[in-house]
Amino acid sequence: MSISIGSEYLMAQQTASSGSAAKAEKLSASLSNIGQTEATDEELMDACKEFETYLIEQVIKSTKSAMLEDEDSEGDYMKMFGDKLNQSYAELIAENADLGIAQMLYESMKRN
Repeated sequence: MSISIGSEYLMAQQTASSGSAAKAEKLSASLSNIGQTEATDEELMDACKEFETYLIEQVIKSTKSAMLEDEDSEGDYMKMFGDKLNQSYAELIAENADLGIAQMLYESMKRN
């Protein structure tokens, strides 16, 4: 039984694209569950921080795709693991930069 590198790359691409959709669905379910039940302040803030991280990740991906003229200019590793790198960058930005998106969302949800 042999596995070619091409099939590994294809599986990694499919996993990456389905991972983003799954992450969005999980986040949406988390926010809707919080809206239906009495959530603690900590749970609500965690959901807001997750949303902020997801939003930053999408901005990074959009910016990267707009800046790249040719997708073939990326190396094989970036094609396979670029989404994980973008996710790590988004987590670091959300953690260290005080953008205030999570706080504004938290305050808005708390009022309602």
